[in-house]
Amino acid sequence: MLPIFLNLSKRKPTRLRLESLEDAVIVEGDDDKLTDRRGCPAYVAPEVLRSGRAYSGKAADIWSLGVLLYTMLVGRYPFNDAEHTSLFAKISRGQFAVPEGLSPRARCLIRSLLRKEPSERPYAEDVPRHPWLAKPLRVCTTSSRSSCQDQIVPELPNNPQD
Repeated sequence: MLPIFLNLSKRKPTRLRLESLEDAVIVEGDDDKLTDRRGCPAYVAPEVLRSGRAYSGKAADIWSLGVLLYTMLVGRYPFNDAEHTSLFAKISRGQFAVPEGLSPRARCLIRSLLRKEPSERPYAEDVPRHPWLAKPLRVCTTSSRSSCQDQIVPELPNNPQD
């Protein structure tokens, strides 16, 4: 575990943990074809599940980014099942529901990242240009603080296990 500290508060830094990088692969050049099938089951791309075939590591990473974004915005995985066989079947079908409570631009980005066909997913360099990410952020000022309450992270007591 690698501790990473972010100074998100003037009072004290927030501590995040970067968990295992043991499955990471460094891809150099244009050939990003992989055959290794390790990783976190909830984040695995459909093409990784196809046995005996090489897949684009970059496109699979975009899929995993989509799962991460969905999970952060919705609070649950887009594909979920306690049994790996059932989970992988859901991922292979590529069907998921995006809650209507998300903005249209956020839903659009999630859908583009979680396209079943790897060739239809955006490239990594295109993701930050998506309208949901490219729009200017609203900055909370002391005069607009009441309209920014949803952006304030509450202080939690220290976890003794940290």
